Amino acid sequence: MTHPVIPQLIDLATPVAEQLGLEIVGAVFHTNQRPPVLRVDIRNRTADTGLEDCERMSRALEEELDASDLLPDAYVLEVSSPGTSRQLMTDREFIAFKGFPVLVKTFAPFEGHKEWQGQLISRDETNIYLNRKGRSFAIPRELVARVQLDEQR
Repeated sequence: MTHPVIPQLIDLATPVAEQLGLEIVGAVFHTNQRPPVLRVDIRNRTADTGLEDCERMSRALEEELDASDLLPDAYVLEVSSPGTSRQLMTDREFIAFKGFPVLVKTFAPFEGHKEWQGQLISRDETNIYLNRKGRSFAIPRELVARVQLDEQR
């Protein structure tokens, strides 16, 4: 279900994106996070969408959002390209994407599987923790090849 602020956000963000040669391809407001995360997906109309595009859009959209009363409370703005799978690597990313659906791939089978899906809980020095159907599940970090956002869920 789309958050009620999304249509207004798209109306606000579309002209900003157009001025930068970009287009809005989607937006999601994750209110289950603290602070909530506003994710806006963009695409470059003439070239591959790069990090520079995301940074330019983030700065420009942040100014517009700050000037409006659309989101009066604290939030995290994330601008990304929908065409790439988002691999989580830094502690900051693991904190920012807590509660998001992720796909964990292991180098070798762990409990009979090399891929695990669930909601990200956290990671520490020894494990990646997922919520799988309401239960906490730990995957040893030394087995983890990749952790990425699961866009299919």
